[in-house]
Amino acid sequence: MTFTMDNMIQKRILQVLSKSGAKGLKAKELAVRAKCRKADSKRFSAVLAQMVKDAEVVKRGERYQSPRALGFYGARITRVQKTFGFAERNSDQAEVFIPGKYLKGALPDDVVLIKPLGRPRGDSPEGQVQAIVSYGPGEFTGVVIYQDGKLLVKPDSFTGSPVELSKGAEAAPGEKVLARVVKRGSRHSEHKAQVLASFGSAESAAACAAAVLELEGVSPSFPAEVQDEARFLKNRGIRESDLRGRLDLRGEAIFTIDGADSKDLDDAVSLKKEGETYRLGVHIADVSRYVRPGSALDKEAFERGTSIYYANQVVPMLPKELSNGICSLNPGEDRLAFSALITLDGKAQIVDYTFQKTVIRSRVKGVYTEINALLEGNAPAGIEEKYRELTPQLGLMKELAEKLIENRRQRGAPEIETAEGKIVVDEENRAVSLEPRIRGFSERMIEEFMLTANEAAAAYAKGKNIPFVYRIHENPPDDKLETLSEALRLLGLNAKGIQHGLSPKRMAEILEQARETPVYSIVNSQVLRAMAKAKYSDNPVGHYGLALENYAHFTSPIRRYPDLMIHRILSELAASGDPAGVTKRYRRVAHAAADQSTQTELRAVRIERGCEDCYKAEYMKGHIGESFDGIITGAVPNGFFVALPSTAEGMVSVRDLPQGFYEFDGYFELKDKTSGNRYRVGDSVRVTCIAANVNKGRIDFTLTAE
Repeated sequence: MTFTMDNMIQKRILQVLSKSGAKGLKAKELAVRAKCRKADSKRFSAVLAQMVKDAEVVKRGERYQSPRALGFYGARITRVQKTFGFAERNSDQAEVFIPGKYLKGALPDDVVLIKPLGRPRGDSPEGQVQAIVSYGPGEFTGVVIYQDGKLLVKPDSFTGSPVELSKGAEAAPGEKVLARVVKRGSRHSEHKAQVLASFGSAESAAACAAAVLELEGVSPSFPAEVQDEARFLKNRGIRESDLRGRLDLRGEAIFTIDGADSKDLDDAVSLKKEGETYRLGVHIADVSRYVRPGSALDKEAFERGTSIYYANQVVPMLPKELSNGICSLNPGEDRLAFSALITLDGKAQIVDYTFQKTVIRSRVKGVYTEINALLEGNAPAGIEEKYRELTPQLGLMKELAEKLIENRRQRGAPEIETAEGKIVVDEENRAVSLEPRIRGFSERMIEEFMLTANEAAAAYAKGKNIPFVYRIHENPPDDKLETLSEALRLLGLNAKGIQHGLSPKRMAEILEQARETPVYSIVNSQVLRAMAKAKYSDNPVGHYGLALENYAHFTSPIRRYPDLMIHRILSELAASGDPAGVTKRYRRVAHAAADQSTQTELRAVRIERGCEDCYKAEYMKGHIGESFDGIITGAVPNGFFVALPSTAEGMVSVRDLPQGFYEFDGYFELKDKTSGNRYRVGDSVRVTCIAANVNKGRIDFTLTAE
């Protein structure tokens, strides 16, 4: 009732103020015109105060005004760099570009009033901060320096100028710190800050990673009540009552396949063939049996949303007592599972599926590299013996996976190539090696089986018309398709049909046509940039990148909250057989879980990239002055990026190129107008590492002199 009444008051206030013009109204007159009863006066005042705080209403002296009537609009600052920032407009969540000189010292999460500027120079509308209505937390990371007899902190973002620290700061020059602005100035350089935490040397990637986590509000440890719940569940183990009503699959040939160093084994597989029919089992740890709605574990998992991985570190969504313990499908141990039992025809098309609570006992801890060797026929005798019981099943799995891969190709799923790397650290947690991550057939095989289970889960929920958390990937935005079309035209390739509604199959054709040409790297990167970002939603719009109508994340409830949520929904449906009851209970919950899961995934991606950049810079710091062969992966007006085979990536600044007048084509090339020399995405170049900044996660290259 309160929610409805508050929104009604808010709507009336906006209607009245929009008619009052720039003159505005005093609070009493506004309340009268908004038809606010005396009994609701306190609520009215609270709503009005919140609207001012959210920049939906402007208060000047005693008068309240509509921002629109003043030529302003409310927004929230989302990002601030050294020379510009971005805000999200309240009315439609549009991104607004703000030149640095117009930021007025605003920081992320500040609520501001923005005055529109003239015609935008890029895709986003532009504006200037008119006033900061309410301050965000004002927290940032940086490096402490000593200058002019004072301790200052040089922020990692938002300004190139150091910020003065308040007296008594407990930090030393060179330390990586988390700080908070405690006194605001009208410019970023005029702020004053206080050190909240110090993480050690800014030359240590581990210290910089710890600061990134702290700034994002993510803790590697769990609250005491969460840890207590996890220990209790681990110590309790599996009781006889837990097995009631479960399908007993302990006699089946079920096993896990993961990396050699994996500890959270949350998925296992099995496969039989009857005539031309495949019976695929995807058996997932029954995490929802242990993590109950409303428990401390559940609340913490909802806030975290996902596990975070970087270098050799994992910040788990659930405590290790669950992820590495009672929910890990360890070989030879009874484990509670939620199994997707899927029937596929001879062409690997899904014809039936069921989801059942089960108890399983994994036969072996399969390892990708070992199974790849078996499938390639070059495994040593010891490995052959380890998998002897499962050898026939592995052959069947290879057969089915090959058909699933071909089906994906036939339905037109674009095969975009991305490079993944592994960071090797020593005992002191310092990066000592960077290695490209090479995927063998067993990795693709397991991926296809997981995709199949995910598709079946989404199709099942959609068919029952129950609330669900789908993994969706919308069609590429029209403006990105226009950019892709122009890029292909510049390359002399066929851009026909690249417009609104472009099918995944046509996108796949674009990649395939360029695959054996010199411009394939450019086309691959341009197609990747044209794609929308995948996210979670309770609306099943399908998955463009996989060319699937139905898709969800069912297979990793240990490390992803959306998977845990849909396990909970499917478990209740299996127990009750009542879609109407499930709908009533989960309609709002599924929507909230989808939104939260999308936001926490974005946060995890930011953290993982930021941390890994620091580790890569730490590794390259030991190779300054050395030369490497690399590939240009991107171009910008002030230089281009080069990736090494190790997956380290750095920038060659236009300042370090041979003297000339370089122009960026806006897509993938820098060209010297004088000499005609050009540097294009996909070109092979030899570069020398000239600098590596661990704190910023930045590597600088220059072209190697011949």
